[in-house]
Amino acid sequence: MKVRYGKARLRSKRRLLQAAKGNFGGRKNLNRTVRETVVRARAFSYRDRRVRKREMRSLWITRLNAACREHGLRYSEFINGLGKSGVALNRKSLSELAFHEPAIFAEVVQLVKQSL
Repeated sequence: MKVRYGKARLRSKRRLLQAAKGNFGGRKNLNRTVRETVVRARAFSYRDRRVRKREMRSLWITRLNAACREHGLRYSEFINGLGKSGVALNRKSLSELAFHEPAIFAEVVQLVKQSL
């Protein structure tokens, strides 16, 4: 008896075409090109979910450095002082404070300066 893969093949094709929706030209409707595109896109998305975390941390540090320098401190001194003063705020929350609530951040800086 001949084995047929009609339904399974159609289902997998449909799944791939759905994943490639929105691409330009043959990347959205040619089977081989679609497969290459989808595999590559998934690899990039996996990698870039990790890269995004690095980039965000870098942004927080840049913001903190700029805010600290307005108060006469360097970033490294500020982080050192945070450890000595026992303030348990992470870089993300400190960055948000510096960006949206400069008055509160100024109080944190004063606390850090006292501990240095």
